[in-house]
Amino acid sequence: MSLRILLIDDEKLFVGILAERLKFRGFNVRMAFSGEEGLETLKEEAADVVILDIRMPGKDGIQILREIKKMSPQTEVILLTGHASVEAAIDGVKLGAFSYLVKPTDLTELLDTINQATECLKNNRVDSPWVS
Repeated sequence: MSLRILLIDDEKLFVGILAERLKFRGFNVRMAFSGEEGLETLKEEAADVVILDIRMPGKDGIQILREIKKMSPQTEVILLTGHASVEAAIDGVKLGAFSYLVKPTDLTELLDTINQATECLKNNRVDSPWVS
């Protein structure tokens, strides 16, 4: 079974391109273009890893992170942020996100982070290695 990834970001072009790149590498990828849509998608089918933008209209990524962790604590969440919200990303990691990456995200770095999150899933770890 391939790793199930959910992309939650309001930038449709970015999500579409990233989804295609991840699918090409064998991942099972679903897309949501708002936090609310992402939560509904997770209710329909669990995800192993969620890649979540912090800045979105409506509920922001930190609010959605809290809800994801209540709904599915074992799901690893990788936050995406612009330079202006790195502090929010660090706060997100403290709330249970696996890690955060700064946009524009290097695909190799994202794949490495996904692989690290997958290792934590295999080892049944819920805590992030990034928080001391």
